[in-house]
Order: sequence, then structure tokens, then C-alpha cells
Amino acid sequence: MIRHADTDRPSLHLVYEWWEDMIQNVKKAIYRKEMKQLHEESSFWNVIHKVLTSRWSKSSTPLHCMAHSLNPKYYSPEWLGEDSTRKAPHQDIEVTRERKHCILKYYENADERREVNVEFSNFSMCMDDFCNVDAMHDRFILPPLTWWAVHGASAPRLQALAFKLLGQPSSSSCCERNWSTYKFIHSATRTKITPQRAEDLVYVHTNLRLLSRRSHSYKEGPSQMWDVGGDQFDSLDETNLGRLEFEDLSLDEPALENDIFGNAQENENEVLDV
Repeated sequence: MIRHADTDRPSLHLVYEWWEDMIQNVKKAIYRKEMKQLHEESSFWNVIHKVLTSRWSKSSTPLHCMAHSLNPKYYSPEWLGEDSTRKAPHQDIEVTRERKHCILKYYENADERREVNVEFSNFSMCMDDFCNVDAMHDRFILPPLTWWAVHGASAPRLQALAFKLLGQPSSSSCCERNWSTYKFIHSATRTKITPQRAEDLVYVHTNLRLLSRRSHSYKEGPSQMWDVGGDQFDSLDETNLGRLEFEDLSLDEPALENDIFGNAQENENEVLDV
């Protein structure tokens, strides 16, 4: 899943399907190893399934279900016919709940929300202009963004939302940051620490970082932006103290990047003046 998600291509609308397929593939592999039929009971699979669904619940957001619901391929007979257990998004109760939650947060006005829901019903049930032969035939063939550009003019609000969500890439940067923090805590010199203790320390460290960014001292003072690049240190020896890893700055923090590089440039100018 992490390898699939770490891409620059639009993939937000595919995450839900990836998880579903991955869980089913794991189930088939376990049942094949145990030489059982898929309808039979497996205590080992029950444990694995709980772990996988727990991970999925942690990383899932209503946007995943909303993007999944806006992918026209998932309503096509070709896609539904590939697996008898598949359901169209508007027939899946879990996806429907998350989609409603997303629409509720995105559209605060009740009239706009009602209009979007009507447009979605026309889209999902192939009504109004969506019952066009080409519109239904292209659902499985055309890329989602192209399909909405060609056939989505009759649902302007839903089309605008589809353009935003179906063009969104996904990223594994959050996982990589967590691994980096874990590496800082559980290093070659700290091999005796238990996995549970390391997990607890990562949890505390991450939440302390989030809380510290709300404080005034984070932006000013001797300890300003203390966590930028800090997770990249392998140790706290003298060579690492005070060192910032400019090349590993997160792209979603441009203000910090500008501030740091701006200060670095000023320091270089001062050295040249001397």
C-alpha cells in the first residue's frame, strides 16, 4: 500500500480499492496456505483481518470514500462483473456514510448540499444526461478526470468536486516521518529497548512536536523550529548538535523553508562582509 501510494500520479480515488484488493489477496493467500475454502473459518485469518482493518481505519478519511464514489469506473458493469463480491459505491453502506460526512463538511449550506446529493444520484443511477450511451460506455474506458470533463457538465458542483479529488496524488511522507522518528529512538546503540517502549516514545515525541508548534517560543527564541530536520539525526553527539538537514525539509512547510533558507543567506552575507 505504501509503495502504491508513494507516487506523483493522481491516486486518491484508488486508495479504497487498493485496500480492498490487498485485504482480499491476503485472505486468499492465507486460505491457500491452510488449504481451506474461502467460506470456511480461519482463526489465523481473523487475527490478520483485525490488524489490517485497524490499519485501514487509522489511515482512512472521508475524502477517500468521496473520491472512490466519484470514480465512474466503479459503477460500470465491467468492473462489477470482475468479482461477485463487489458493490457500486452508492450501494456500500460504509462508503455512503463517509461520503455523506464529507459532503456535510464541504458544503455548509443546506441548499447546496441538497443540490450536490441530487447531482450524485443522477450520476450514480445513470439518470438525466448521465444516461447517454457514450457516458455509460466510457465509464470503464476513460480515465476519471477525462470522463468528468466530457460527460459531467450537467452536474457542475459535483464536477468541480471531482476535478479537485480525482486529480489529487497520495503520499507516504507521513509514514516516512514516523519511521524517521522511530530510527532516532531505536538506534544501533539502543537495541535493548522493547518494541512497546519504542512505540510509546514515538507517540509521545510526535505529540510533543504538534503541541510545541502552537507555542510562541517555536517561532522565536533559541529553540525556534527545534524539530526541523531533527528526526534525521542518528545520535546526539557534537557533530549533530545544531545541524539542520536542509535537503530533507518537508514541502508542505514552505514558510519554515523560506525562513530557514532566508536566515542562512543572511548569515552567508555577514561572513562575506567580514
